[in-house]
Amino acid sequence: MEVIRDPRRWLVLIVLCLSTLVLVVDNMALAVAVPPLTQDLQAGAQDMQWILDSYILVFAGLLLTSGSLSDRFGRRRVMIIGLVLFGLASLVATFAASPGELIAARVVMGIGGALVMPSTLSILITVFDGTERRKAMTAWSAVAMIGLVGGPVLGGALIAWFWWGAVFLINVPIAVVAIIAAVVLMPESKGPWRKPDPLGAVLSAVGMTALVWSIIELPKSGFGHPSTLGALVVAVVSLGAFVVWERRTPAPMVPLALFRDRAFSGGSLALTLVQVGNGGLLLILTQYLQYVLDYTPTQAGLAFIPMAAASLLCNTLGVTFGSRIGNRTLAVVGLTTLAAGFGKLSTLTPEDGFAMLAAALCVLGAGGGLAMPAITSALMGAVPPEQAGVGSALNDTIQQAGAALGIAVLGSVVTSAFTRNMPADAPEAARRSIGEALALGDTGIADAARDVFTAAMNTAFLGAALGVFAAAILTFVIMRDRTATPAAPAATEIPATSTVRDRSFTS
Repeated sequence: MEVIRDPRRWLVLIVLCLSTLVLVVDNMALAVAVPPLTQDLQAGAQDMQWILDSYILVFAGLLLTSGSLSDRFGRRRVMIIGLVLFGLASLVATFAASPGELIAARVVMGIGGALVMPSTLSILITVFDGTERRKAMTAWSAVAMIGLVGGPVLGGALIAWFWWGAVFLINVPIAVVAIIAAVVLMPESKGPWRKPDPLGAVLSAVGMTALVWSIIELPKSGFGHPSTLGALVVAVVSLGAFVVWERRTPAPMVPLALFRDRAFSGGSLALTLVQVGNGGLLLILTQYLQYVLDYTPTQAGLAFIPMAAASLLCNTLGVTFGSRIGNRTLAVVGLTTLAAGFGKLSTLTPEDGFAMLAAALCVLGAGGGLAMPAITSALMGAVPPEQAGVGSALNDTIQQAGAALGIAVLGSVVTSAFTRNMPADAPEAARRSIGEALALGDTGIADAARDVFTAAMNTAFLGAALGVFAAAILTFVIMRDRTATPAAPAATEIPATSTVRDRSFTS
């Protein structure tokens, strides 16, 4: 039977990319805005922690619930509500006059982001059929990479030209354009009506929030600290109860049976290990660029351009060859290349110029450009269309947890190695961080700090390389390419105001 594709599907993809871009750019640009923001609002260390962490805690805690809501009430509707919340909260954050106001705005932005993110990927896989889905997913991934690299550059430029509030104000016009385009162009889609699962929603929100909090606290307070240990206990109990409940309830919020599929379980495990490495990458490498190589924040952002360019190029190659060689092979090749990139980073020295760094970042970008779309395509290909929202939320949750774990673990490795290996006669402040060591103005201590930090960074990136290589092996063993699938379900032409009822999924 001939499949009639929605003629607006590529315009819909632009809307989805805009919606994703506004989330990625905001978080990356905020990292650059921290110094002037802290000074202007007179924010203390505790305030800054909550300004940065409140968003990710709410975002991670609500992902699974928002994915389920999008399947039930409509993915376009939920995405638009999320964009409205995100845009309005960004406007409030722009003119925040105190740390409390900014924290409150960031919480609402987290709610909006949690509603937007699962909806974008779930709409993508329902609008595009199997023959075009890889191209669409590659474009979506490429835009996310551009936002990841461009965020710090844009943030630095906005702060230089205007003030720190501009990093939030820029979200507003992007959100408005995305909302208007979604209303005009995007078809609605939803799964069949399911009985609500409020207990599952509460358990997942509490469990994921506690898990991310424990990961955030780990490098700062240590494993034995009451705040870390208490949060970890709450996370284990809540998520354990969530799994038990979802297996027993007749209308589960999250279809745990998805993990029986080798493509889904293999892709999930690979994504987690990859994001552990990627999560710590920007945190550690931006410090190397600014403290060791003496780059400005804007220059540090621009230094990631080789990675973005290589990623975009290999994204395109993945579209060309992916359908011929399969997701499994492409993922294994990409992950192996990514591991080589981390391995190259583990050999950097304080004396290395930009050429060595650019070469390592090119290899990293090439590996990520090949691997990530292939893994995501395999993972989402295992999700029935009627559960696209919660399946996308699972994908996002896995990535968020992996990235948070990477920041905590790799950051902890660098911090502990730095403190342990600094000269014994160095002042206490110099042993805490490279930033404090350089602030002392002592040339000898500064040189020692740069050497010690680079060695600590090398250890962390070597660990990331081993983790990603393990992901390549697991992907080769666990993942299987799916056989040819009949014409995909959601490519029929429909008016933008109608509701697409997802059809049965065939594997």
